[in-house]
Amino acid sequence: MSVFSLAGKTAAITGGGSGIGRAISVEFASQGAHVHILDLSAEGAQATAQEIESAGGQVTVHAVNVTNQAEVLAVFEAIGSLDILVNNAGIAHVGNLEKTTEADLDRIYNVNVKGAYNSLFAAVPKMKSKGGGVILNLASIAALVGIPDRFAYSMSKGAIHAMTLSVAKDYLKDNIRCNSISPARVHTPFVDGFISKNYPGQEEEMFQKLSATQPIGRMAKPEEIAQLALYLCSDAASFITGVDYPIDGGFTTLNN
Repeated sequence: MSVFSLAGKTAAITGGGSGIGRAISVEFASQGAHVHILDLSAEGAQATAQEIESAGGQVTVHAVNVTNQAEVLAVFEAIGSLDILVNNAGIAHVGNLEKTTEADLDRIYNVNVKGAYNSLFAAVPKMKSKGGGVILNLASIAALVGIPDRFAYSMSKGAIHAMTLSVAKDYLKDNIRCNSISPARVHTPFVDGFISKNYPGQEEEMFQKLSATQPIGRMAKPEEIAQLALYLCSDAASFITGVDYPIDGGFTTLNN
């Protein structure tokens, strides 16, 4: 059995239907977890579920809006016993303070911050009653360093970083570990869509420019984020809690 085995574990992954969440869902299922995908887009989640099932994995899809606490609580009640929560669901916003409207700020807060809180609020009591569990929150390098034109997004990921530390501290005696991951740019469909929308006809050039902002010379692959997530949620990381892991190609320390 792999040291990273999740056999017999139940994992809830928000935003598990696409991008980083899809990669985490596929990775966890391949290691034996029963993966519960919580996603606003049932279509995307079903596509990921079909991929998992075709490889022999266990998966259940839940269409849910993470900003709605009643919906989230109902889904976690349906899931039942829970070992792992991955708070991955999130949205982005481009703009500095003056280009961030109140509506922009509320939208980012509701999904990225309140959405994570709702899942934590639903999951932690279940983990306490079971005698422990593991929580992994998706933060960002935007929580660690100044990123141009990311005012609202940085705010939300800074909150994720702070919530990670708070939950890790408060539930030590309940055998609940809580960590976060801070990726730099990851090549997901969102990145391709952003480039095509904002730089039509310059897609390849802009992709290379964005890739070059990472000291390592390229964006991360979603699967690389998923492999770190697997480690942190496995028993191999049983001595790790209250830690944020930059996975950034050297962005936070080598961009000088």
